[in-house]
Amino acid sequence: MELHVTERSLRFRRPVVMAYGSLDERRLFDVHLVEGDEITGRGEAAPLEPYDGVSLERAAAALDAYRPILEAGDDLTGGELLDACAAADPLPQALAAIDLALWDRAGRRAGMPVAAMLTDDPAEEVAVNATVTALDAEAAAAACGAAADAGYRCVKLKVGVGDDVARVAAARDALGPEPELRLDANGAWTVNEAVAIIGELASFGLELVEEPVHGIEELRAVREHVAVRIAMDETTSVPGAIASQAADAVCLKLTRCGGVSGLLAAASLVRAHGAVAYIASTFDGPVGIAGALHAAAALGGLPACGLGTLALFDTPDDGLSVVDGAVALPDAPGLL
Repeated sequence: MELHVTERSLRFRRPVVMAYGSLDERRLFDVHLVEGDEITGRGEAAPLEPYDGVSLERAAAALDAYRPILEAGDDLTGGELLDACAAADPLPQALAAIDLALWDRAGRRAGMPVAAMLTDDPAEEVAVNATVTALDAEAAAAACGAAADAGYRCVKLKVGVGDDVARVAAARDALGPEPELRLDANGAWTVNEAVAIIGELASFGLELVEEPVHGIEELRAVREHVAVRIAMDETTSVPGAIASQAADAVCLKLTRCGGVSGLLAAASLVRAHGAVAYIASTFDGPVGIAGALHAAAALGGLPACGLGTLALFDTPDDGLSVVDGAVALPDAPGLL
């Protein structure tokens, strides 16, 4: 079995602005497992260095380390192949590509969507949130109004940039009282800043605030002093964070969890420690989004997930469009 890796660049329709910088494009690797002349499994390696500190070059090196293992692994099961790759290089962002490709291969061979291999009764669709990054209040209001008109029942507004109070007020006014409004600060604040700002914004009816600060104890301190639910995102990379009970909810990313298999394990751990799990993307490509959708559909009962991000790109979304605030689960064998 051969491993083929191709770099791909996805352009954003407009720059995406967050606390840690602005993105104009998304570079990632398309990964194919090839047997004979046939592609038997598709995967995707999508590190995002400003977010997770992992460069494309680092991911490429890990994928190179996996190549001889896959070429010599015809007699190994998918799980054994993944374990062997992890022993060679445990980088989650690269392992995610192999895990996705192996699940895709397994689904194609079984003639079943991946979610149907994970559970007997997967959800038919996954509710998703709209993502708004506009820097001024007027633009944020326009984007939120458009999201509500399109049927989204949850909107995530990036904060920690610009005049947050004005933007959140405008967002809530445009949404009306019913849609959920969650904020994502990407760790932009100190504990004292987060407590003060969240206290000021709480009256706008917030579903949750994601990663107001970085760090387990920092999140715990904010959570103890505000009346809004706190979610953990970037801090999940800290050892022990998922089971720390420092947040009410935990945002899980397929790339950071090492693929579908790791994502399901992480969600089980979150739930076992009394928090709510939900899934979002790091602006992944179609294969990564598809893998996360299958995991979300298998888990069931999740809050709105951040898996509608393909709409931010100026390229086709491979049939994973958002309709009335949800993405239908792909029903073809494998991932897509």
